[in-house]
Amino acid sequence: MKTKNQSSLPSKYWLIIVIVICVILMGVERITGGNGPISFVANYTVIPMQKGIGYVGRYMSDLSDNFETLQDMKKENRKLQSKVDDLTIDNTRLRQDQYELERLRELYKLDENYSDYKKVGAHVISNNGSNWFSDFTIDKGKKDGIKKNCNVLAGSGLVGIVTEVGPHYARVRSIIDDESNISAMLLSTSDTCVVRGDLKQMENGRIRFEKLANNDNKIEVGEQVVTSHVSDRFLQGLFVGYVSEVKVDSNNLTRSGYITPAVDFNKLQEVLVITTTKDDLIKQESADTKGE
Repeated sequence: MKTKNQSSLPSKYWLIIVIVICVILMGVERITGGNGPISFVANYTVIPMQKGIGYVGRYMSDLSDNFETLQDMKKENRKLQSKVDDLTIDNTRLRQDQYELERLRELYKLDENYSDYKKVGAHVISNNGSNWFSDFTIDKGKKDGIKKNCNVLAGSGLVGIVTEVGPHYARVRSIIDDESNISAMLLSTSDTCVVRGDLKQMENGRIRFEKLANNDNKIEVGEQVVTSHVSDRFLQGLFVGYVSEVKVDSNNLTRSGYITPAVDFNKLQEVLVITTTKDDLIKQESADTKGE
């Protein structure tokens, strides 16, 4: 049979002891003016805890404010980005319009230079897949008065000739194509030559001419080359380009060299098609002669 521990105190006595100790400590605290043991314990336990709780509270408050500010900044950033995108699109359109206007001005000047001929404007819609527009298609055809052998202009001069025509399209072979050859002449001397297309030479920005008479006429770099009056497919006087190099051939009878074309065949977008062919002019001249 177990017996109770006689040395243990009842709970009420412990409570009385604790109360007495608290009263004593409070009294000492009051007498010492707040420098007693309670303040000492509080300084090292309660106050740091209060400071920590306050710091955490402020941190959470700042975090919440920063989160709201961040969300507002993200919304504002999205709005600004949208405006930037709109302005970028508008700027791109304006630049495209400006470039198109410049190209159309060039075509207008070209139209004025060859005002004796009736012409139709057209857009290039495809090429043969190479870097050079040696063979390409335009968006005008028979319905617009275009026919085979119509001469085509762009930039500052001759582009090529129409080789195939549909109701609403036409194919053009340019003067740089390997199959192209033109009867041309030096504008200053009227000496004739043959201009041949050469895509390999176009890598150096030039095409070849040959069969130029080796006579007393001096030919210098920069001389203008135009289509000649004896060409059976090209109208007379269409600007081909500038002489960039000339030399006497081994036979000592002819000269040959290279021409810098008047047209940038790396980027064609719009062209002018002369709807009157050389054959039309010959027929018209023949009819006028008979009428006389």
